[in-house]
Amino acid sequence: MTKRLNSKHKVDRRLKVNLWGRPKSPFNTRAYPPGQHGQTKSAKPSDYGIQLQAKQKLKSYYGNINERQFRNIYKKAIMKRGDTAENLIGFLERRLDAVVYRAKFSTTIFSARQLINHGHVKVNGKKVNISSYQLKEEETVEIRDKSKQLAFIDIALANKERDVPEYLQVDEKNRKVKLVRVPKFEEVPYPVVMEPSLVIEYYSR
Repeated sequence: MTKRLNSKHKVDRRLKVNLWGRPKSPFNTRAYPPGQHGQTKSAKPSDYGIQLQAKQKLKSYYGNINERQFRNIYKKAIMKRGDTAENLIGFLERRLDAVVYRAKFSTTIFSARQLINHGHVKVNGKKVNISSYQLKEEETVEIRDKSKQLAFIDIALANKERDVPEYLQVDEKNRKVKLVRVPKFEEVPYPVVMEPSLVIEYYSR
């Protein structure tokens, strides 16, 4: 586990947003970056700085995807027909960890990844332990029978902080979720403003 993952509560303050919309985010009470110079007024960011911030927000939101993986997702998005920004969001939302998180089988994207890595998740009846697995439309994800009674899944499902988006069909009783369709950017329930077009600009410099 990386130091950055252990320090995920600091990410909100560093990026100056409540990235996951959590009521207990430290940004809610300390809306400035961490460190002794956190409250010092900073200069107006450059275009590059704005693009970099947009990339860091999107990358961190999906569980701190590493730079190589994120760049590869961008490359796939440019190669696919259609709007590159929409394609980028589509690839990110089709990740297995993102779908498990959106279905409310976990409280955070990080715990969704842990659930998958520990072998608790199946796709179309087969165990998959790769968080970055890309789901196709109509594919079904479910929690393994032996894992369906895990207490933290019940806690996550009972949490009222988030709603399941319309592009997913969830069967809470059987711990199953189906990807009905690849979502458009406007359908994705981000708690903060995301700007995928700036991310595209960052990589296409």
